[in-house]
Amino acid sequence: MKSKAETKTEMKTEGKTETASSGRAKAPRRLFGTDGIRGAANEFPMTPDIVLRVGQAMGHILRRQPSRNKHPKVVIGKDTRLSGYMVELALTSGLNSMGVHVQLVGPLPTPGIGFLTRNMRADAGIVISASHNAYMDNGIKIFGADGYKISESMEREIESLVYEADLNSLLADSASIGRSKRIDDADGRYIVYAKNAFPLEYTLDGLRVVLDCANGASYKVAPAIFGELGAECIVLGNQPNGFNINDKSGALYPDRVAEAVIQYRADVGIAFDGDADRVVMVDDKGHVVNGDHILAMCALHMKAQGRLPKNTVVATQMSNFALDKLMGENGISVVRTDVGDKYVVEEMRRSGYNLGGEQSGHIIFLEHTTTGDGIIAALNVLAVMKSSERSLSEMNERMVDMPQVLINTRVRRREELSQIKGYKELIADIEKRLRGDGRVFVRFSGTEPVIRVLLEGSDRSKISQYAEEIATLLERELS
Repeated sequence: MKSKAETKTEMKTEGKTETASSGRAKAPRRLFGTDGIRGAANEFPMTPDIVLRVGQAMGHILRRQPSRNKHPKVVIGKDTRLSGYMVELALTSGLNSMGVHVQLVGPLPTPGIGFLTRNMRADAGIVISASHNAYMDNGIKIFGADGYKISESMEREIESLVYEADLNSLLADSASIGRSKRIDDADGRYIVYAKNAFPLEYTLDGLRVVLDCANGASYKVAPAIFGELGAECIVLGNQPNGFNINDKSGALYPDRVAEAVIQYRADVGIAFDGDADRVVMVDDKGHVVNGDHILAMCALHMKAQGRLPKNTVVATQMSNFALDKLMGENGISVVRTDVGDKYVVEEMRRSGYNLGGEQSGHIIFLEHTTTGDGIIAALNVLAVMKSSERSLSEMNERMVDMPQVLINTRVRRREELSQIKGYKELIADIEKRLRGDGRVFVRFSGTEPVIRVLLEGSDRSKISQYAEEIATLLERELS
């Protein structure tokens, strides 16, 4: 009879048991999702042995590539969750064992690692974070030497090495083991970098700002950045204890910021997620300003300044149709990609665009950064406010969302949607009932055991009903 632990492991690995012998992992399973590796700490894949092997695989790849450095060099940052220490040590050990030198910067926003990787001429950068997830989870995001997230082909190579290679036979010799050291001034470097995204001709003097740092990676740098630019800052979520990251705070809980904006009569509220690569804002009337609205404001401003290449902005399938409508009315095209900021960035780089993002608050300004940066996105919105001499609520009113309902349903397994009994027929029936006035979009999360059901249409009560019908079917069939 199997133990509970064995049964749990097999559920986690979709029926495949993960064991190791002679330094090799068995039964390959994908490590990387839509945004790096992610899972519950001390459960596959975020166990010390797997993380160690990921570090070794990454180190082996870097050692084979040309480098500007005498020894390959990797920058590692993290957010504030408890398991970050464990993951940091395992990754560092793996990299060092392959002859890679490691520079540890401690808690810093994910985009800060992208910046430091380039700025410090490192061969790669690694962020230890589960982004907006609760403290129980953790993850690994990897940047290349150019500050962009690594390609899918490199992710597959890492997976292949983790599962199939005898990594112990590839270790560096005793004299070539890598060294590790702490970088004490990383915060200051990122603060200066982020402030450079705000126009020199403006300050934030006279602006009262509520900041919610989600008890995460921005808890030190965000108040410093906005404060040094002159804002009066009311700071929430800046007391991390290893357990409270994203706990009813930050970008997933903007109502807390909205209440504070009204209470303190603030001009704007700004909420980051745990690793500060996304932002959700609140206007002076307490209304939430999501990523779609931020994209719209910045796109209109950049077009007016002649700074929007090809008059195009990049969004994902989750963005509200109201974005397309407002942009079209102002001569701006919207290109949509799969969900995930890396897909947005790929399209931007491929086609020469410089503004893109997601409704969830990942906003990318390629003029300034290589990945979503919540702080830089917020600074750009504040710059638009200063330039136009308009309040955030005035700017926010330009875009009126089409009603949208999103249900996140937890599932135990993944299956091709078209193969699920009754799914195609239900979707066809709902699309018929919508009569062309709306859309259905269903996808599996790339970071959680969740399927997302999105309905859009003019009648909120009807689309809520339709979304529940789809979610109920999927929960029944996939649980």
